[in-house]
Order: sequence, then C-alpha cells, then structure tokens
Amino acid sequence: MNRVVSARRAILVAVEHALIVAAQLGAAALAGVGEAPLQTMVPRAVLVAAVLQVSLHYFDLYEVRTLTDRRNAFAGVLSALGVTSALLAIVYWWMPSLIIGRAVFVLASVPIIAAVVGWRLAFQWLSTRGGPTERLLIVGTNPAAVNLARELLDRRSELGIDPIGFVDSDPSTVGRQLLGTGVLGVVSDIPSIVRSRQVDRVVVSLADARGKLNMDELVFMKLNQGVRFDHLASVYEEYTGKIAVENLRPSWVIFSEGFRKTQLLTLSKRASDVLLSSVALALAAPIMAVVAMAVRYTSPGPVLYRQSRVGKDGQLFTIMKFRSMREDAEAATGAVWATLRDPRVTPLGRLLRRSRLDELPQLLNVLRGEMSFVGPRPERPEFVDGLTQQIKFYGQRHVVRPGLTGWAQVRHRYGASVEDAQEKLQYDLFYIKHLSLWFDAFILAETVKTVLMRRGS
Repeated sequence: MNRVVSARRAILVAVEHALIVAAQLGAAALAGVGEAPLQTMVPRAVLVAAVLQVSLHYFDLYEVRTLTDRRNAFAGVLSALGVTSALLAIVYWWMPSLIIGRAVFVLASVPIIAAVVGWRLAFQWLSTRGGPTERLLIVGTNPAAVNLARELLDRRSELGIDPIGFVDSDPSTVGRQLLGTGVLGVVSDIPSIVRSRQVDRVVVSLADARGKLNMDELVFMKLNQGVRFDHLASVYEEYTGKIAVENLRPSWVIFSEGFRKTQLLTLSKRASDVLLSSVALALAAPIMAVVAMAVRYTSPGPVLYRQSRVGKDGQLFTIMKFRSMREDAEAATGAVWATLRDPRVTPLGRLLRRSRLDELPQLLNVLRGEMSFVGPRPERPEFVDGLTQQIKFYGQRHVVRPGLTGWAQVRHRYGASVEDAQEKLQYDLFYIKHLSLWFDAFILAETVKTVLMRRGS
C-alpha cells in the first residue's frame, strides 16, 4: 500500500514508545520496585505505552499540524493520559497480573508528559533543520498536478519532500507563480532545470507532456544522473491516499499494480462481514430497541427509513436506516442531497447521525450480502446516473460491495456536490486498488476515531 503512514511518522511513534517505556521503568526504580524482574516490568510498561499511544492517535496527536501547537499538544497529552487510565482500569480488572502499580503510574505521569511533548518539539525542530530529502519537479500544471504540489507543500516537514516548481508545455505560462513556487520553464528545459535546481525526481503529467518529452535526454538523466521519473498518477496516489481521476488514463489502471480481487480475498471479506455483522447485531440489539422507541416517540412517521441504493455491479437494493428526517422531507423537492446542517433533520436525527446510530439497521444489509462493512458508500440511483455521465470512472466504484464505512468517509469531509462526489471517488478507487483485510481493519479503526471525535454529518 502507499505511504498512509510515512517513515518519519514511524520514527516519531517508535522513539516516543521507547521514551514512555523508559519513563515507567525509571519510575519503577524510584518507587522501590526495581527488584522486580526486568522481563516482568517491560511487558507491563509496553502495554501502558501502547494504550497511551492509541489514545494519542485518537486525539489526533500524530497529525503534523499538532506538532507545532504546544498548547494543544500539552492539553491533548493530558486528555490522552486520562483516557489511558480509564482503559487500563478495564484491562486490569480483567487481567490483574498486568498491573504495573499505581505508584509507578503516578510517578511516571510527569516524565511521560515531558517526554512526549519534548520529543514532539524536538522532532519538529529536527525535521525543519534536516531539510527536505527529495526535490521534486512537476511536469504539468493541470488541477491534479497543482493539487499534488499543494498536498506536498502542506506536508513538507512530515514527508521530507520539496516541490521546487512546475514545467509546462505552454511557453506563455513560464514565470507565472503557482503555490509560492512557479512555472520554471517548458518541457524542453527539463534537463537544464534538473541540473541547476538539483532535482531528485521528475513527476510527469502525461496529459500535459505526452508527445513533448525527449526520451533520449530523459534516459540519459536517469542512467547518468540518477534522476527518478514517475507518473503523476502514481506519485499522487503515493502521497495523498487517493487516485487522481482528472489525470487518470485507462492504460495506467491496466498496467499498474493492484486492482486484484482473488477468490480467497473475496471469500475472506464476505466471511468477516457475516461474522462481524452477526456479533454486532447481537451486541447492538438493546441499543437499537432504545433508538427505535426514541424515533417513534419524538416525531411522527415510521421508525425505519427505506431507500433504493446502487450496489455491487449496479444492482439496486433497499437500504435501511433509522429515520433521522421528517417524514415529508422530500415531498416538495424530490430526491436531493442531504447537506451538513440539513433543516429536514429532526433534533434526535441530528444526534443519531453524529453518533452513526442511524446506520445500525444496515447491519442487516451486510448480513444479507447487499453491503460490506467497508467499501464505497452506496449512492441513490437518481444521483448515480448523472454522476456517471459527469465524472470519469465513476461507475468503477460499483465493482465491490458498498460499505457501512469507507476510505472516503474517514479521509474526506462531509459534502453534497458533484465536486465532493469526485473527491470521494478518488478515495474509493484507491480503496479498490489496495483492497485487503488489513486495509479494512485500518478503516474500521479510523471510523471509530471519526465517531468518537464527532466528525462528519
């Protein structure tokens, strides 16, 4: 899969883990429990560190933007410690043999806070001082190329990537400013720009450069200067977690790695859906009963809302949700997209949507094989017909079962427009290309984070 987690972030997590463990071992020595065997203390400290780091992840403290915000970092670490204490209390109640000791945990709290906050500040300083590890030249100025450059510039310190500028096929654009860099020359200027700007990697948009590249010069640069060349679609996918539809060519889809659905994967995914939906329905039955009564007594109309959606291979099915809107929500307008603060949503419905409780009946859709736990969100047929005509490759999202949650849902904000549909499609295509049970597990974990942090509709 692509760089969903960068190498730099992996270093951040690994060093932080070691510091948290060391703080606990030091506290254990101060508390007078140093005589305990090291092989006993280390696993307990590792458990505390792991639970704390999961809490830090759920408070967004591994996002680049939080590394430079000292106040939010400090408050977030305190909150994460509180959540960690509650989670460990549950773990210790089930497995008391894992208890590290109240005195050790209390003594370690201050050095843990200092270590976590201090290491993050040091990490940010080192990332800035270290400078970029790779300088990129982007060939093309279409929207996909500009979006890639914007993404890389926003995450420059995390990824160690520095987009130095653009090359365009139109001489009249040379010198024009783009995202604080600019158009440095035309396609024929690539060799001189690579030499003068010490470029490590050239990213080519085939839509802008097809038929204009001197292949002999590019081969010379690759063999003699070690310059890397990549398609824009591949680099865009690598760093953004989505596939650029605007610049996508059928040949790239055909010859790129991924987009493989083996029979074993299909059977494994279906088996996990049946198992998870069965367990979830059993556990959620009391909650669903309470929600059903609440919907019944807070607004007139049916408890369940049934609606036609487009499923795998374009087949229609009836999706079920707890009703969150007025009964006559579309009586005057017909089928329209729901908006973020839709006035048709009831007060209870707003709460159900924020907590995703309105979607619990869809577990039945999963059990029946109409949906999966993870996949592209199913859309209404009234919208699919238009979107298929307006957006390239839109119909390809139906090659897998739609899901209760998906990569687009955890990565993209709530939206209701053609532009938002295209943005979500880029994430859906990325998911389809990298489909795996591990990726599904990651998305489910991110979904829990999204719900707990109260994001979305």
